[in-house]
Amino acid sequence: MKKVLFLLMFPVFISGQIKTPEIISIQQKIDALERTKKILKTELEAAKLNWIQGQIKKIGVPSSANSEEVINHLAFSLSYNEYHEQANWVMHVILPAISDGNATRSNDFREDTLVTTGTSLEQDYFLKEKKPDGKYKYDGFGYDRGHLAPSADFRWCEKALSESYFYSNMSPQIGDFNRFKWAELENWMREYVTKNNTSLVIVTAPILTDGLAKIERGINKVSIPKYFVKVALDIKNNRGIGFILPHEKIERPLEYFAVSIDSVESTMGYDLFSNLNDSIENKIEAETPYIEWLPKSQKDDIMPISLKNLPKEAVNTQLVNGIINDGRKHTVCGNVVSTKKHKKGHVFINLDKKFPNQVFSISIFESNIKNFDYEPEIYLINKQVCFKGEIGEYSNTPNMVLEHSKQVKLLENY
Repeated sequence: MKKVLFLLMFPVFISGQIKTPEIISIQQKIDALERTKKILKTELEAAKLNWIQGQIKKIGVPSSANSEEVINHLAFSLSYNEYHEQANWVMHVILPAISDGNATRSNDFREDTLVTTGTSLEQDYFLKEKKPDGKYKYDGFGYDRGHLAPSADFRWCEKALSESYFYSNMSPQIGDFNRFKWAELENWMREYVTKNNTSLVIVTAPILTDGLAKIERGINKVSIPKYFVKVALDIKNNRGIGFILPHEKIERPLEYFAVSIDSVESTMGYDLFSNLNDSIENKIEAETPYIEWLPKSQKDDIMPISLKNLPKEAVNTQLVNGIINDGRKHTVCGNVVSTKKHKKGHVFINLDKKFPNQVFSISIFESNIKNFDYEPEIYLINKQVCFKGEIGEYSNTPNMVLEHSKQVKLLENY
């Protein structure tokens, strides 16, 4: 009997863990809290989804003269175009919750069964064949399944993220478009939300017109848009912006494609926010406040000088890509936003955009500094300047090498 009592005075070890009444009680409380946390997380996601649906209803989905069936999912709504086998538009909301969301890509691409006419399918983008070793051989048709409402915008909710993989939310996009400038634009929107602690109502759409080429190898012959648009509306700050991007590899900065929401509506033939108060709508939709939408890394960048303000035959930094290495001398004008003097004495100048987003640079090598009666890195900063010379490239950026100060003239002196 004494031996039994002696053993009970010590903790019992089970499967490598210490088990005492106190420890078991604490662990049970922790487990109960975890279950409660899981239940509350589900309820919180449901509340956020309800709020999103209320916002979409309050603002109003895009409307046009055509009769369209509107499909409402948990976190987005859409109208499907059977002829082109993709959405006319998709409307969703980006929440600040994306900053701490941790749901990962589900990649569960599937048909949207809520679309009564049926949607595009995997076989519209590629074929796959299972090999004897169990792996798949893919035969792609040359296009990505481009999300209209991006999955990353829903990483705070696994259900909503999964729904973003419906084929009704896909448009065919070339890889050099989808994976670069289109993805960059999506990142812009998310950064804006986290930076401003606000939500954004987003409308994304392919421009669907008669005569578009189709993916002929696909079973549904999906149309290939020539342009895509994205519109963002910030109700909290009475701010909005639109973008119209050509469906191609884009070299120019995104803000070059910024337009008013009015311009997008005219291009699409839709009233994008059909229930929005007219006074608010008219103010927001007529503006193009691109500065507020720039990511932090580009906050000091400046738009190219308008061509109407330039000397005859001069170009701005937006047009230099078309005249690189043509053997002719050109006059390029812009805002000197950054300068740098290298330790070896070379001077480098960026127009309109700083590194690493530079769009046009000037190089003055140390051997030519003697041909300047001023220090160019100091004198030219923050001025509007025109440079004359041949345009080459340096590190994939249009570049002009200067040999003499005669190649430099302040815009105000023209």
